[in-house]
Order: sequence, then structure tokens, then C-alpha cells
Amino acid sequence: MVDLLLVRSNDQKNVYGDTSEFVACEPPFWAAQIAAFVRADKNISVDILDAEALNLSPEETTRRINKLSPGLVGLIVTGSNLSASTWKMHGAGFLAQKIKETSNIKIFMWGLHPSALPEQTIKENAVDFVVCGENLDSISQLIRAVKNNDKNFSKIAGLFYRENNTLVGNHRIILQEKLDELPIPAWDLLPMERYRAHNWQRMGEKSTTSKGYAVIATSLGCPYNCSFCAVSALFDQRRIRYKSAKTVVDEISYLVENYDIHYIKILDECFVLNKKHVNEICDKLIEKNYELNIWAYARVDTTDEAILSKLFKANFKWLCYGIESASDRSLKDVKKGQYNADKVKKVIEMTHQAGINVIANYMFGLPEDDYESMQKTLRLARELNCEWINLYCTMAYPGSKLYFDCVSNGVPLPESWLGYSQYSYECCPLPTKYLTGKEVLRFRDAAFQDYFKDNEKYFSMIRKKFGDNAVQNITAMLNKRLKRKILGD
Repeated sequence: MVDLLLVRSNDQKNVYGDTSEFVACEPPFWAAQIAAFVRADKNISVDILDAEALNLSPEETTRRINKLSPGLVGLIVTGSNLSASTWKMHGAGFLAQKIKETSNIKIFMWGLHPSALPEQTIKENAVDFVVCGENLDSISQLIRAVKNNDKNFSKIAGLFYRENNTLVGNHRIILQEKLDELPIPAWDLLPMERYRAHNWQRMGEKSTTSKGYAVIATSLGCPYNCSFCAVSALFDQRRIRYKSAKTVVDEISYLVENYDIHYIKILDECFVLNKKHVNEICDKLIEKNYELNIWAYARVDTTDEAILSKLFKANFKWLCYGIESASDRSLKDVKKGQYNADKVKKVIEMTHQAGINVIANYMFGLPEDDYESMQKTLRLARELNCEWINLYCTMAYPGSKLYFDCVSNGVPLPESWLGYSQYSYECCPLPTKYLTGKEVLRFRDAAFQDYFKDNEKYFSMIRKKFGDNAVQNITAMLNKRLKRKILGD
């Protein structure tokens, strides 16, 4: 019996449809970080059950939980990015119901979506508590209270719960100010051999079947205010906190030496932001000379040739840019007008010249989008010819300004949380001022196929950089057509 069992539910098939086999299986960073934090108290025992990595059904997961008989279960509702927290709510909620049907174990939820809608989350789900915001120490306090049968939860920051059939709680979020004081995530509690990198990150790699995949954070938070982003729901403020370069590289060394890690994802909302921070980390990685394949998020307006050169030497093989749109009007409307298409082209060219591959993220269905602006974005994507693309529909994720604007103005939102998943059968994008959500989704799915169709420029580049196997893998993925409810599939 453990005091706390942190659980990641498994809902990959519903979230990603028939493309789930091509999706990365990422180690749950936040579950590992929370576990490491709470077990610093030697009187608290903790374990992690990653049902996604172990490919367990809700019934199998429930049986394992009951066998372990924990004092408290924490359902960590996170995904491969912060918006994916909402995608995971269906699976987490279903698992909570299964647990309650077979036991009296106390359950809390933690994650961006529960933080954005704590009252609604606790009302809709078979959980006893929601821990709102980062609030790591609140989790420790909750464990001690449950362990001691102390029902006075009023002083636990960010905790929502029921008292005499009344929902009570507060939104107070307490952040960890000194990130270097956080312990290394509890990787020892995870099945590290089960995690795999994205298919694009593995393109062209030789003999890496035994190489592991890890996710680390060098900073927490984001200083920007894009109206479609919900990150502030977890951190409460638009600012960023950093770990020191020594702490970051010590953690990477631990992962390499103990788990044979080769692939790494930097979880930061934007890693290439503070040049001093990036340079110091790169300098230490260059000294270590590990054989790594790292990817991270960057911004078009914070990247230059000098930092790209340093990143390449430190084995950053991929950078992901949120290009979003080729329409200046659409970008400015969502508070992301710091650059235009000409700046994008220049930065992508610089990145390629530095020897770094690019994942380009684009969004269709921004509030000011029409068919002309979306076609313009698709043309830009084909012109840039990046090594990988993600084409997303605009969603009003809970916690974002866009979400609260939609609620205030009566804009229709998805009927279920799976409707927010970009790849699910239930996917239901936000309408624009000119197009319905159905029209946006039809355009997005057609654009994905159109991007690759008869695109010899793209496949020639892929074949030259990564070999025939990469071309074959991409072709196999294209044969997996997504089924969409609102499109009549």
C-alpha cells in the first residue's frame, strides 16, 4: 500500500483515432515531477501507474489500482502539450468512474484543464478533489490530510472539494520560485523502456531501437498572451521561471547514464527565448558531447543565426516553430502579430542553413480566417517545405481567452472534451467569422493530404536527408485517413 498513486489514463485510440500508432509515447513529466516532490517527505510513499505506456484498458488499470490499494489516487491530466490536457479529460473521467465503481479510494485530478475549470471538473467527474494550478506543496498537504483522516482542507491552496454537499475551494496558485530546488523527476517509477519518440524525430536514425526517450523542462511558464493559448491556467501568471544550465545538464546526464537516453524533448513553451539561458545550456552539452537527438520549441521573432549555430553544435536536431498563419490579419487578431511571412521565410532558411530540421505548426480557423487566408497559409507551408508539419484547427481550449470569449458570446463549443482533440472522431473546431467549424475541419483534412500529394519537392528532400524508409513511413501514415463525425464519416 502506498500513500499516493499517480496515474496516467490510456485513451490514445479515442484521442488520435487510426493515427495512434504513429504518435509518440512520451514519459509523463508532470507525474514524475510531482512524485519526486512529494516523496521528499520521507513519511510519504508514492508510485506511478502509466496506463498509456503499458497500454492498459480502463478495466485493467482499475484492477491494478485496487490491488495496490493506495490511500489516494492522483489522475494527472496532461498530454504531449498543454492543450492536450483537455483531450485527455475523457479518458481520465472514465477511469475515475471505474475506480469509484469498485472502491472507496479518494481521487484528485491535476492538470491544465482541471485548473482552468476546477468547479466544472469536480461536478462532472467521480473525483473527490481538484488541485488547481501548479501547487506542488498542496498535493503533499492533501496526502497528509487524507492519511491522517483530517477533513479540514480549507488551508490547502488551490484545492477544490465538497463539504456538506457544497462545492468549496479557492483559485490561489503558489508557484515554485526556485526551480533548481526541485528534485529530478522520479524516472525510476516509470517504465522508461516503453517510451518512444515521434516518428519524425526518428527519421534517418541508425540502429537506435534500444535508445530511450525522455522529456525535460528547463523553464516553466510563458510571458506571452496568445488568445488561443491556455497555459496561464496552470501557472496563473504570464511570466517564466528558469532552471540553471547546470541543473538542466545534470538531469540530462542522469538520463543518459541511467536510461541510455538518446531522444529528448524540451517541454518548455518556448525554449529559444532567453539567449543567455540557451547558450549556457548548449555550452555545457557541447562539453559533454553526448550522442543526442533533441527537439524544442522556438519562436520566429526570438531566433538568430548565432543561437542556431550553437543549438546545432549541442545536438538540437529539430526546432518547432508556431508559424500558425500566413495572414497578417489573422495573426494580429490573436495577439501573435510580431512577425509576418517574410520574417518566417528568413528564419526557416536560417534554421535549415544551420543544419537543423524544422517542425512547422500551422492553424486553420483562426477567428479572422476565411478560405482565402487558409489557402494562403497552405501555400506558405508548401513553399517553406519543412521536414515535418502539423496542421491544426483552432480550438477554444478551456483556460484561454478565446474560450471565455466564446462562452460570453454564446459561440457553440464541442459537446464533449474529445471534441477538442485534433485527431478524434468527435473533433469539432471553432467557427470563424466567415466559416463554420465543419468547413474548417474539411479544409484542414483536405489540406493535409494536399500538402503531400504529388509533392515531389518534399519527398525528394526527405529521401535525400533521411532515406527511403522515411518516405515509406510517411506514405503509410497518409493511408490512415481520419474519420470525422461532423463530416459524415
